[in-house]
Amino acid sequence: MIYDVVVIGGGPSGLMAAISAAENGAKTLLIEKGKKLGTKLAISGGGRCNVTNRLPQEEVIKNIPGNGKFLYSAFSVFNNYDIIDYFEGIGVSLKEEDHGRMFPVSNSAKSVVDTLIRKLDELNVEIKLNTPVNAIHFTEDVHDVLLKNGTKITTKSVVIAVGGKSVPHTGSTGDGYAWAKKAGHTITELYPTEVALTSAENFIKNKLLQGLSLRDVSLSVLNQKGKTIITHQMDMVFTHFGISGPAVLRCSQFVVKELMKGHSKVKMCLDILPRIPKEKLIQNILVIKDKQPRKSLKNIIKEETVIPERFLQLIYQINGIDEELKAGNTSKETITLIVENIKGFTFYVNGSLPIEKAFVTGGGVSTKEIVPNTMESKQTKRVFFCGEILDIHGYTGGYNITAALVTGRLAGTNAAYTSLAFD
Repeated sequence: MIYDVVVIGGGPSGLMAAISAAENGAKTLLIEKGKKLGTKLAISGGGRCNVTNRLPQEEVIKNIPGNGKFLYSAFSVFNNYDIIDYFEGIGVSLKEEDHGRMFPVSNSAKSVVDTLIRKLDELNVEIKLNTPVNAIHFTEDVHDVLLKNGTKITTKSVVIAVGGKSVPHTGSTGDGYAWAKKAGHTITELYPTEVALTSAENFIKNKLLQGLSLRDVSLSVLNQKGKTIITHQMDMVFTHFGISGPAVLRCSQFVVKELMKGHSKVKMCLDILPRIPKEKLIQNILVIKDKQPRKSLKNIIKEETVIPERFLQLIYQINGIDEELKAGNTSKETITLIVENIKGFTFYVNGSLPIEKAFVTGGGVSTKEIVPNTMESKQTKRVFFCGEILDIHGYTGGYNITAALVTGRLAGTNAAYTSLAFD
């Protein structure tokens, strides 16, 4: 038997591709090497499944710094608003949370996965679980998918939706790159993105700030000349190995890219109070110092800024300032020095956790070799790619899943068209 479309990979993009192929009349088979479908979808958004983001299209693309512009063509066919309509249409009610993130009203990723699986059943999509693929043979006429158990499956069109190399326990172990190369594709260098960063600074090694969470800080990545590459204003946390949290994850790809240039470390700059200008903060402290000269300067700063004690202690320690120093005995220069550290605390990071620990894979199948409004390979006919195997990556917040669902929709739809036209 020859299938019209075989989709390999049962993650967000693969599920959407299989549904879309079947909706367009293709006899469709979905192959997943794990024991269940939608594993990555089930853990997204902290188990609540952040299905997309409602921000305007321009903003969404801006939040996909890894080749987001490639998606303009795709978005003209199926975009983030279409994703919302699609889920609402199949019975998944959504609600909007901060920064445009869209979640199911049920707060359960399982309800999203179950609804998609029901849709596959309705459309008579054949599903093979626990079925690893060994290789794909591409030919002019049909493509043969060779399973690990020795079975050969023949299809007119194939959709490769096997993910990248991050979060491998969901099945994304990089299997698809070899198949893509065999189909004539370039794989751009793979690297971790949306990942925690490591640091060899003494205060990290000595665990002085371990477990300390900072809210709404401004974190910047600096280039080798000290110029800012990117800044993100969000929360962060110090860990036993370095730094993590939303601001760090968003900065991470820019750090990793600097390290990929051969630099051994990258400078970062932290502003703990981004909403208060430096001069205003100095003035505020000077006013209180004059009113309460007998009070310790450290306590005045703590009350005025609500900076965590441990962080203030570190600033004092690094700059050799006596913690018992009374306000009345403190010079304006010392206050300026402390404030400069509060507003511009610099430190170095020297790496990241491995790609397997990253939320998202950077790099992948070069987008230059993919037709942008169909997701078909420019190198081999009736071969389609979607999701994280492509060299497309975004920030967390529903952006990667948006890219996966949009590319999956186009890949599945066009795989169906090409296979049916092939008759």
